[in-house]
Amino acid sequence: MLKATLRSFLAHKGRLLLSALAVLLSVAFVTGSLIFSDTVSRTFDRLFASTAADVTVSPKEDLDEAVPSGRTATLPGALAERVRQVDGVAAARAEVDVDGLTVVDEENEPVGPTTGAPTLGTAWNPTERSPVELTSGHAPRGDGQALLDSETADRKGVRIGDTLTVIAPPGSFEVRVVGIATFTTTNPGAALVFLDPSTAPAKLLGNPRAATGISVDAADGVTDEQLKQRLAAALGAHTYDFRTADEQAKSDVEQLGGFLDVIKYVMVGFAGIAVLVGVFLIVNTFSMLIAQRTRELGLLRALGADRRQVRRSVLAEALLLGLVGSTLGLAVGIGLAAGLIELMGLLGMNIAADEMVIGWVTPVTAYVVGLGVTFVAAYLPARRASGVSPMAALSDAEVAGVGRPLRVRAVAGAVVGAAGAAALVGCAVSEQTSSAASLLGLGVVLSLIATVIAGPLLVRPVIRVLGAAFPALFGSIGRMSQRNALRNPRRTGATAAALMVGLALVGGMSVASESMTASFDQQIDKTLGADFVIQNTNFLPFPKEVTDEVRGTEGVGLLVRGRFTPVAVRLPDGDRVETTAAGYDPRLDEVANITYVQGDSAAALADGRLAMDRDFARDHDVRVGGTVPVEFPGGRRAELTVGALTDQDAAEGFGTQGGLYFGLATLERYAPGGQDSALYVNAAPGTSDDDLRANLERTLDPYPQVQVRDLADYKQLVHDQIAVLLYLVYALLGLAIIIAVLGVVNTLALSVVERTREIGLLRAIGLARRQLRRMIRLESVVIAVFGAVLGLALGLVWGVCTHEVLALQGMTALAIPWFTIVAVVIGSAVVGVVAALLPALRASRMNVLAAIAHE
Repeated sequence: MLKATLRSFLAHKGRLLLSALAVLLSVAFVTGSLIFSDTVSRTFDRLFASTAADVTVSPKEDLDEAVPSGRTATLPGALAERVRQVDGVAAARAEVDVDGLTVVDEENEPVGPTTGAPTLGTAWNPTERSPVELTSGHAPRGDGQALLDSETADRKGVRIGDTLTVIAPPGSFEVRVVGIATFTTTNPGAALVFLDPSTAPAKLLGNPRAATGISVDAADGVTDEQLKQRLAAALGAHTYDFRTADEQAKSDVEQLGGFLDVIKYVMVGFAGIAVLVGVFLIVNTFSMLIAQRTRELGLLRALGADRRQVRRSVLAEALLLGLVGSTLGLAVGIGLAAGLIELMGLLGMNIAADEMVIGWVTPVTAYVVGLGVTFVAAYLPARRASGVSPMAALSDAEVAGVGRPLRVRAVAGAVVGAAGAAALVGCAVSEQTSSAASLLGLGVVLSLIATVIAGPLLVRPVIRVLGAAFPALFGSIGRMSQRNALRNPRRTGATAAALMVGLALVGGMSVASESMTASFDQQIDKTLGADFVIQNTNFLPFPKEVTDEVRGTEGVGLLVRGRFTPVAVRLPDGDRVETTAAGYDPRLDEVANITYVQGDSAAALADGRLAMDRDFARDHDVRVGGTVPVEFPGGRRAELTVGALTDQDAAEGFGTQGGLYFGLATLERYAPGGQDSALYVNAAPGTSDDDLRANLERTLDPYPQVQVRDLADYKQLVHDQIAVLLYLVYALLGLAIIIAVLGVVNTLALSVVERTREIGLLRAIGLARRQLRRMIRLESVVIAVFGAVLGLALGLVWGVCTHEVLALQGMTALAIPWFTIVAVVIGSAVVGVVAALLPALRASRMNVLAAIAHE
């Protein structure tokens, strides 16, 4: 049996190649993501571990800043002197590190990275642990001198002697580049500007006596943990944060973790699609191969092989396929990881490819995924093969399932479909976002399974409709192509299912994203009343001088500032909620349309008061006139009175959870040092919008990071952000289509082999080569369109239910992207034509006599 299995596998290796490609893609994405994330994690582990001080003293920060406030937490620079007096301290340095800077050259072009990495300003305090070393020029001395990292200098063509303008939180200043510093470790993609330690606090923090942290070196014989305890005892454990080198490195890695997780989840998403669609392909391939080998299997049974031996033989072939696909997939995954590392290099994150990490988990995962996919996919065909009777060797029977009743599928599909429909209905009527989202996920999974199970039941009614015009358009060729697609509903359903999965995903996400876009447009029209909004390109806050320049621009009639801060609110029901609150100037009503349930903007923005969303207030037993304790950054606390309740949707943007906002006077009292994140500007009487825009753009020309946006620009910004999600979905769709095309090609190729005698007879009675190719192409098109119709119908249902979940968050507009749907159906027909090219060509080149004699 082993010899027979190996010979059978080698005899059908061409037919199994496309299935092996599905396994290869699945394994490649899984291993590529593992290798890439392990390599990046190891690289940054080494970077942070090698550069962290023995102990770092930082300002106490109890609140996470989900939305940038522009505030830099500081501590007294003189604290370094107190630290030096602590027993066990060998050295202590006051550090100044500020991110979110903007640096421009003499032509007002940004010098920093454009990939989202920060531009950092820091004091030049070189030590043996520094990630950079001075490689040309000299260290900055006094005011107006700076170093620039070599990669930024090379990328932007900056040379020693050039003048740069640094736009920092306290304001802009010019520096002359006097030296270049080169990274000795991995550059995480940031641009670094180094200033003289004597001037950095004033330039970057606006306070010559401030620092962002103290780096402490331990004396010989003193461990990091011992030094940390001594420092905490001397300075006050509750006054500052104290971290050892290991703790600091771990904290830095955790901050980087979000970026790595995004890449990992995207890669796993691609792997999941490849695995799911690959399963359909492999099931179909083995089902058809077993159908074609009915007599061979019957002969093995007649020679004495029992059911278990036949089943093991088929599963052994599948495992050989999985072994080959996993091995090739592992190799391709290594190449994919290397490609991602090179891509990161182009984006400014330099990771050495020769430091690629391939841990033992990676190959184990590769073979578990590859062998698992093929084993699961081949199990049902293998069981069917074990049921072949020895008498089949004497007949032309096959076990492809043609003609077998579909009652079991009908019952199973109905049960699972009813459960899925119930979950989706529950999602639509639920009033809680969490429960609605859970029901949506359950409904999506169950409805997908039900459609796959019941797919063959839908083949005959749907394809009769889809192919109804074929006989009229193509005559007998059209009729035969339609009947070929109807001949084996199981095979047609399984082939179309691969395409259906991808199109259901893109259909659902397209409806959701189009609805989100329409909802945001609706909310922007409803709430934004300003002529222009001034914001940073990447939504980071900007220096006060930008506000001052805009305020002094000719034609500006009204300017309302918007600023954010992290807060924690202790509520009457005992909950402590950490969220982001906003602060606004008076006259907010003139630039925004806010719906108040109780109170008004005057009450909301009055000193010592705040506004809150009514649903949040109701859930936590808050009433107008009541007081709530609010914690601000730096440990400041206040008892604020609830002055107003609003009926605002999440899409309106006035805060996050709870919709908290108050007057800027209140914000500046309890959270000083923040920066404006948005300016809402109205034109003065007699100034046109066009004139004001031109004036504002002229004013902001020295600040390339700040943009002027009107209502249409603001909408386009939201559209572009949502489009990023769609691009990912379209990439997943592309992968699903690639594997689905492989499935259609495989099915048609095996079908041509299966129908060799039939094709020979058709050719013998006068069917031309061109007609034969057309027949196979039409069969492929109708299968592909059938998959598209099922997928889009399912996707529309998912999309509508997703909209119901979004509606609970205020995004109430429902929009169906009909253009996309029509384009996808037409594209599916094109996919069908492309997939049929090779099988049709092969069929048309058959020798007629040899085909008739084929068994």
